[in-house]
Amino acid sequence: MRHVIALDVGGTGMKAALVGLDGTLLYEERRVTGRPYGPDAVVESILGFARELRAHGRERFGTAAEAAGVALPGIVDSEGGIAVYAADLGRREVPLRELLSRGLGGVPVALGHDVRAGGLAEGRIGAGRSSGRFLFVSLGTGIAAAIGIDDRIEAGARGCAGEIGHIVVRPGGPACGCGGHGCLEALASAAAIGRAWATASGDPTADAAACAKAVEAGDEVANGVWRAAVDALADGLLTAVTVLDPRTLVIGGGLAEAGDTLFTPLRGAVAERVTFQKLPAIVPAALGDTAGYLGAGLLALDLLAPAAAVRPPLRGRRT
Repeated sequence: MRHVIALDVGGTGMKAALVGLDGTLLYEERRVTGRPYGPDAVVESILGFARELRAHGRERFGTAAEAAGVALPGIVDSEGGIAVYAADLGRREVPLRELLSRGLGGVPVALGHDVRAGGLAEGRIGAGRSSGRFLFVSLGTGIAAAIGIDDRIEAGARGCAGEIGHIVVRPGGPACGCGGHGCLEALASAAAIGRAWATASGDPTADAAACAKAVEAGDEVANGVWRAAVDALADGLLTAVTVLDPRTLVIGGGLAEAGDTLFTPLRGAVAERVTFQKLPAIVPAALGDTAGYLGAGLLALDLLAPAAAVRPPLRGRRT
């Protein structure tokens, strides 16, 4: 069966799949990145995993993969095929497309940013499907977004579109990893909520999930921490809505796992802030932690067919 390789590389783990040209999900697998052993080990683990996937496809389906798509964190030069920088991976300026293509027998390889790849999947086959214009927002350790326009994701002139985590929502506020102060990410990411709740609760091991549970249990202190984060998030999203006018806001990432504890107050806070803007639907992402590799699969399929013709289900049998 003809197929492609889809690979999502995270800071500590990798998720991958083999995807048929008709969009059937044929095989899934996970691996660690080898990060504890240094940057070179990370790159080799990516290349080695890709070779394993190629070998499995050849053995199981009688033919080697015809293309590969890879989703990466950090700064990615998709056109040049370069993994420019990722703090989690510890390497700069890695010609990953060339290395992967060579290791996979010369097949074409697409590189993409992990959040934009996830947004591509949510837009074509997930919660943003048929929206036309949507914003996929990933709320995790950091905050980033993907701007969806029909069946594609807008990367920007320099590949940096969607970095809404660095919209300043509280001027002079807490320091952000980008060097600024008062950024959305420094106030409303899972990491920021975890820090705030650890301080407020006196438990240095507390995290955002623990804060959400305390909110659900009726803890007023936790509710104050949570509400401050939701208010900051609503301010950031209002800026995005004003600039982009999306039909749908798709919210994913670890923080979205809080469900109604997040979505109920967030919908209310955004609604309170709109004036002339049209209020978009605010919905949870549908694909969970599979969005990255599903998006990588779509990038690979796009190398073999026009994007407009590729609307695969990415569902089905898995072997």
